[in-house]
Amino acid sequence: MRNKNNKHLGIEIDPELHYKLHYISKYYGRSANGEILYLIRQEIKAFEKSEGEIAIPKEPKAN
Repeated sequence: MRNKNNKHLGIEIDPELHYKLHYISKYYGRSANGEILYLIRQEIKAFEKSEGEIAIPKEPKAN
C-alpha cells in the first residue's frame, strides 16, 4: 500500500531509456521504481559529500 506521506513524481521517458532502466533494474533485482530511488539516493549522497548536507526545513514547502 502506498504511503500517503510520500510524494509522487511522474516523468516522461523515451522508449530506449525506459528499456535500459528496466534491464538494469532487473539485473540488480530491483523494480524500476526501486532503481530510480536508488540512483536518486546515490546522487544526493554524492552531492552532500562534495557540497555539504542539505538542511530540511521543519515544514517543507509543497512542490
